[in-house]
Amino acid sequence: MADDTLEKRVEQLAAQVQALTATVEQLAARMAVTPTVTPVVSPHPLIAPPVTAKTAEHAADAPDEVTEEILSWAGKTALLPRLSTLCFLLVVALILRTITDNNIINTLIGSILGMAYATILMVVGWYKYDKGSPLAPVFAACGAALMALIVVETHTRFQSLPLVPAYLTLMATGMAMAVISYRYNAFIPISAGTLGMCLAGAAIDYPNPFFPYLAMILWTANMLGFFATSLKRCSWLRWIVLTVSMVMLYLWSFKLTLPLARHELMPETLALSWFFPVLAIFTVTFAGIALTGIIRAGSQKMSRFDFFLPLINVVLMYINSFYVVNAWEGSKHLLGWVGIATAVVHFSLAAWLVRRGTTGGKGENAFILAGATLLALALPAASGSFPLSLPVLSVAGFFLMIVSGKWRNGGTRVISYLVQVYPAVALAIFFFGNRPAGVDFLMALPAGLIAVCSLFHYQLARRAAPSETALFFARFDHRDHSAVALLLAALVTGFLMLRNVIYQVLATVPVDVGNSFRCAQSILITSAAAGLMLFALRRRNREIRNVAIMVTIIGAVKVFLYDLLGTHGMPLVLSVFSFGLAAALESIALGRWQKGDVRTAPPPAGTPDDGEKAGQGP
Repeated sequence: MADDTLEKRVEQLAAQVQALTATVEQLAARMAVTPTVTPVVSPHPLIAPPVTAKTAEHAADAPDEVTEEILSWAGKTALLPRLSTLCFLLVVALILRTITDNNIINTLIGSILGMAYATILMVVGWYKYDKGSPLAPVFAACGAALMALIVVETHTRFQSLPLVPAYLTLMATGMAMAVISYRYNAFIPISAGTLGMCLAGAAIDYPNPFFPYLAMILWTANMLGFFATSLKRCSWLRWIVLTVSMVMLYLWSFKLTLPLARHELMPETLALSWFFPVLAIFTVTFAGIALTGIIRAGSQKMSRFDFFLPLINVVLMYINSFYVVNAWEGSKHLLGWVGIATAVVHFSLAAWLVRRGTTGGKGENAFILAGATLLALALPAASGSFPLSLPVLSVAGFFLMIVSGKWRNGGTRVISYLVQVYPAVALAIFFFGNRPAGVDFLMALPAGLIAVCSLFHYQLARRAAPSETALFFARFDHRDHSAVALLLAALVTGFLMLRNVIYQVLATVPVDVGNSFRCAQSILITSAAAGLMLFALRRRNREIRNVAIMVTIIGAVKVFLYDLLGTHGMPLVLSVFSFGLAAALESIALGRWQKGDVRTAPPPAGTPDDGEKAGQGP
């Protein structure tokens, strides 16, 4: 019997081995016989390619593969356990809230229990991080969020938590979350704690908080946001905290201006004596954060937050200060000089970064842009006259151009263009926004100075090509066409200067000042167009030639659409005659230009013309 049983088992094993062998052979044959599918190009976009057995099999398996991938991701991130844990934690919080709302327990006791529960969650989150549990972020984030909500509701709705303990509780929560993040290199705790502290602090007693205490909360939140970047590049967190801080500081300045402008008694809650020290602290802090971020980035890519923070800092802080000083009837001259000194500090920081040589030619531009913008804001207050302050800014733009050449920094070159164009645009708005009779004769002086600076700036730009490593010129303007704006700025301010002089002269002559003044402006424009064309012909400069054509078009519109319909007499005759003469001269110049082009052999392909070569100026 034993032999029969052994023989049966051997036969069963042999049969199983044969079956497995046959299965393997079938699979190998199937893999070897399966033909390679060659893609067929469809003759028409509406005709689909033929469907083979292999493509049909892949199409059938595609949803399964996507599903498996999603399930794999959910398993790796422990999504379902985290969601279930979150729900259970919220259930406990809602139970505490329900029994408190129904007066089953005292409000104060309910608040204490809620804050104790949030504290327990944060402690459990700390313990879970120490054990490496995937549920640790859920406990920590829930604890921080619940603590912020409970503090706001306890103070605002139930009035059972005083203001100072409420702020201190928020600060302690944010700092505790920061400690957890740094100890375990986790980003979620510090982000949840910082956002909860910042938003809850802004919500307490809104819109009438005690601003010095709120400023302390916001300052701490900004510092924690800065430290969070060492764990993860989290610009979104820093932008949110910065936005809340700037909005609340603006609210403070706005509330201060109302009683100051009305000469009313200042409420103690607004804390006027703390306003300027707090702004000074924030200004220094934001500048330090940006400087540290730039140094930390080194030659690597710098974050947009660090680049724009100095600009946002100086602009908003100066505007807030100006509103309060103006409503307070304080010394705007002193504020202007403080702004100029702050701008000089920013320029000094930019120079220090260049000497340090680790920012790759990028970080210093953040402080140069901020300093130039602050200079534009502070100069009118310091000088007491908006138009008279513009030439100083024009000179600053010219010197920035020189500095950009020494530093070989294309970004500084672009900023110098902006600083040079701004005075021309601002002066044009000033002139055209006031009646000619209301503009003093001395206003021709700043216009002339800006015109000279802009012209020298343009010549310097055409003599020195921009740096090849500059991102703006390498990507958007490799031939430096943007420098034409400097020439246009010189033409506009020169026109404004002569326009003012002509009006002052006509005002002393017994003529129809309005009629003669309109036609005199047309004569000035057409004369400038003819002069530019002759100058371009002499230098063979196509850039100036194109500008001359544009000025001619402006003169034609002025003569034929404005002068013919709105003026009369001898001034109109002179206006039309001047345009005709200018058109004739330009026609002769263009004819000679074309003849010269015919006699000259065409340059090789890709070679810039004479007017576009770097290093050749007008």
